[in-house]
Amino acid sequence: MKLVPQWQQSYKWLSMHALALAGVLPSVWCSLPGEWRSVIPISYVAIAAGITSLLGIAGRLLDQSPKPTENK
Repeated sequence: MKLVPQWQQSYKWLSMHALALAGVLPSVWCSLPGEWRSVIPISYVAIAAGITSLLGIAGRLLDQSPKPTENK
């Protein structure tokens, strides 16, 4: 197993943001008061986690390297 090039910059990647959000969503839902959890069904949380996971996969497939800027 080998780290990707420029792994030190991974905190800037869309894939890292989306996968972190997908991991945090269920924890946030569990920490809500009971009356809030009854308003937000767990199925919505599962759908949101699934969508953010798909965004994370898409983020890994997209080129996220910084583009050089032209000095004029």
